[in-house]
Amino acid sequence: MIIDPNDVSISSVYESMVALITPRPIAWVSTLSPDGVANLAPYSFFGGVGANPPTVMFCPVNRLDGTAKDTLANVRANGQFVVNVVTEEFAESMKETAADVRPDEDEFVLTGLQKAPSVKVDVPRVADVVAAMECEMLTSMQLGPGRGGANLVVGRIVSFYVADSVTGTNGLPDPERIFTIGRMGGPRYTRTRDRFE
Repeated sequence: MIIDPNDVSISSVYESMVALITPRPIAWVSTLSPDGVANLAPYSFFGGVGANPPTVMFCPVNRLDGTAKDTLANVRANGQFVVNVVTEEFAESMKETAADVRPDEDEFVLTGLQKAPSVKVDVPRVADVVAAMECEMLTSMQLGPGRGGANLVVGRIVSFYVADSVTGTNGLPDPERIFTIGRMGGPRYTRTRDRFE
């Protein structure tokens, strides 16, 4: 079977991509609006870009009406965001923060999650996550307009938070202690406990 993206709907292209690009890490991105309202939302089109400079990227899509989601609007307004690492115990809370709510609603409050202050950015992180990356925006570009239009946000990591419980003897994050989850196709996720070398 051959699927030509030009011959099928945007949703069919999306479903094909998320079924094939798996597992996808999840950037649980916290931001602040110009009015100081916290926003928290997950993005699975996400990845590390490089270590020099330390850089990550995520791709928020436009709302159904073609406007920017709160995360994107906030990052463009103040140039800061935090990528919270999603481990198994936060799966349900992460899913709840994917809901489309008004810009004046704080997802931390809606889900009962606690905030913790960041070190180098004004945006809070999720308290009790095992790790988070504080970022300053390097660039943001619109890749596609209108409904479902893709946007790319690239940020420079200016500080890492790593809980002592997942820090190895070398003082760095120990991947054997960090049980992240990954996004699969549709509403499915995967655990990362099954590992091999």
